[in-house]
Amino acid sequence: MSLLILIQLALHMEDDLRDRELAARIQQGDKDAFRIFFTRYQASLLSFLMSKGTSRGDAEDLLQTAFLIIWEKRGEIRPDRSLRSFLFTIAYNRMLNMFRDRKGQDPEYAYQLAGSGGNPEEETCNRQALETMQKALEVMPEKRRGVFELCYLQGLTHKEAAQALNVAQKTVENHMALALKELRAALKHFMS
Repeated sequence: MSLLILIQLALHMEDDLRDRELAARIQQGDKDAFRIFFTRYQASLLSFLMSKGTSRGDAEDLLQTAFLIIWEKRGEIRPDRSLRSFLFTIAYNRMLNMFRDRKGQDPEYAYQLAGSGGNPEEETCNRQALETMQKALEVMPEKRRGVFELCYLQGLTHKEAAQALNVAQKTVENHMALALKELRAALKHFMS
């Protein structure tokens, strides 16, 4: 193993330990620890939400809500689990709820992610592909869909997803492989 890899591994382990310490302190109501946690993850969470097609204003609202929920539920925090994963899961689920609610008010809103500003045929194809993907996700077993959302949509590593779901990393890998296989099968018409 190269020195660079060892250094990166050591830094990651140190960050993980600091996050566990922060989680334990936040659980006890330590406002300074919460401030540190907020400062550490606000930019990456905002970036993540905006990368999913959320406007900056909505992303900032979702970010504030997610951190508020962390603080309100601090007594339920388990320091042995990733608090970062919990934060991102809260924000992601709130974002999906927001998209769902707005879709009911404005059917075109849900398809803004698929629109590329290109020609109408391309936008229609993108819209149909998105609908097909959403339907494929809806019929997936709940655990498989959860793994896919954590790893693919939220960008968590298999290890982080395994920690967040309290399952073995191999279980996450198996669910991801099956989810991708199912999505490829559902979307094969659009890939030709």
